[in-house]
Amino acid sequence: MKLIVGLGNPGAKYARNRHNIGFMALDRIADDHGFGAWKGKFQGSVSEGRFGSDRAVLLKPETFMNNSGQSVQAAMKFYKIDPADVIVFHDELDLAPGRVKCKTGGGHAGHNGLRSIHAHIGAEYDRVRMGIGHPGHKDAVAGYVLRDFPKADEGWLDDVLRGVSDGAADLARGDTGRFMNAVALRVAPPRSGTGSKGPKKPAEAQPKPAPSKPVPSKPEPEAEAQSPLQKLMHRFR
Repeated sequence: MKLIVGLGNPGAKYARNRHNIGFMALDRIADDHGFGAWKGKFQGSVSEGRFGSDRAVLLKPETFMNNSGQSVQAAMKFYKIDPADVIVFHDELDLAPGRVKCKTGGGHAGHNGLRSIHAHIGAEYDRVRMGIGHPGHKDAVAGYVLRDFPKADEGWLDDVLRGVSDGAADLARGDTGRFMNAVALRVAPPRSGTGSKGPKKPAEAQPKPAPSKPVPSKPEPEAEAQSPLQKLMHRFR
């Protein structure tokens, strides 16, 4: 069984914030895969369901971002889950908007939600880093992540959320390659048709040389200008 966590802040005020993209991902997964209704547990909201035969629990901590680890730890203890079976979706400043990457272990890079989880369960859990871009200066980060996604971002944001939902079952099975492919198919779908500019020519195909002009044959003596004497001699050959 997997515990899949989405990071964010509770309440309508924060619902569309960049910092809440983890909550958004779990909402899309729950809706698309027919998970149960959200219930208040473990200082958060929980939805249970299955990807085929694989059971999974979705958790949105409602402790506010800085204390997310408390909720994650409580759920892990109840379900008897190890850190290796925890997957956390979170916003990532160091990735361009629309980029998604998977990671296991490592530092929290100053993310307060990850910092709290590290403090409660250690670093050896899986993460899905969902790029939101960087405002350009560290002093602007707090205001940036706590602002809503602008309308201009709605297109790529919807593609990303659909992609992570498409690949959620693969992610829960540990197949990050197929998960990333599912995201890529939404974010950067292949071109229609063959997806290439056209069929390649066979390597051995070479342009045919232009046919050479036939060399004109020497005209018969009759065709040449002849004197009367030459014509007479030609008759008696």
